[in-house]
Amino acid sequence: MDRTVQCVVLKREAEGLDEPPHPGELGQRIFDHVSREGWTEWLQRLQMIINENQLNTADPASIHLIEQHMRGFLFGEGELGGLPAGFRTGRAKK
Repeated sequence: MDRTVQCVVLKREAEGLDEPPHPGELGQRIFDHVSREGWTEWLQRLQMIINENQLNTADPASIHLIEQHMRGFLFGEGELGGLPAGFRTGRAKK
């Protein structure tokens, strides 16, 4: 039987992850409280954050910033995690 969690992103019970997706305490917290669907939403936001901020995932400073965004997006902690400033979704109409 699949594991379910009360997802903090979706605000409902949903299928959980198979293993912690990130190292350490934060990874375990994500495993315990974020669903597969919620994690997929984060990964989509992460791609946007990396591109908009021109982050390098091999740089420790970038990893720290990504973790701040992760905590904000998933758990509502801190001031980061929202859409990047000036970001618009969708295509502009001609």
